[in-house]
Amino acid sequence: MNYTILVVEDEKEICDAIEIYLKTQNYRVLKANNGQAGLDIALQETIHLAIVDIMMPVMDGISMTMKLREKFDFPIIMLSAKSEDIDKITGLNIGADDYVTKPFVPMELLARVSSQLRRYSKYLDVVQEKNENSYVVGGLELNLDTKQVSVDGKVIKLTPIEFKILELLMSYPGKVFSADNIYESVWQEDAINTDTVMVHVRNLREKIEINPKKPRYLKVVWGIGYKIEKQGGDN
Repeated sequence: MNYTILVVEDEKEICDAIEIYLKTQNYRVLKANNGQAGLDIALQETIHLAIVDIMMPVMDGISMTMKLREKFDFPIIMLSAKSEDIDKITGLNIGADDYVTKPFVPMELLARVSSQLRRYSKYLDVVQEKNENSYVVGGLELNLDTKQVSVDGKVIKLTPIEFKILELLMSYPGKVFSADNIYESVWQEDAINTDTVMVHVRNLREKIEINPKKPRYLKVVWGIGYKIEKQGGDN
């Protein structure tokens, strides 16, 4: 599995160095220089682990971690130049999984990253097994048994047509479906007027996206059609 790691650190040299270390292990790395920027990335991308500095401008690491834990369960490793126990205790109490004090030995950080990802991978396997009758992409889940759709744990009410469109798209993450493809699959008849597909897709995006203008999941491939973004995709 190709893991994506978010590094949130306001000191550029440290941030760049961590990126180099992680890339030697073939991790995909995304970077931010403050908590708010890091949070924005987490809302747009599928993240498997975050390395977050505590002392940062705009939004500190403690505040960012608290906000991340409202929506995400991926591991968080906190960084700090301080060694006081109070920082460590605060970080762990608000949901961080591990703590590294700067300056750190690169191999120690990599070992902690690897350890946390092993645990998270096992957790994801359990979730996948539990959701055999579900399609899951990031925080988006469609349950075939209950006919329910949820985003970050919150149940979203869809019409039967919207549900069928989403089921089709989620069954093949990353695959682009034309309006004709969607119409013929959902309505079970030859595509004549596909304008209705555009309307249903627009309504669906309004329901499942935090920011419909910058969708995480339901993407338009201009001139071709629509797709559900693969988990961990670059788009």
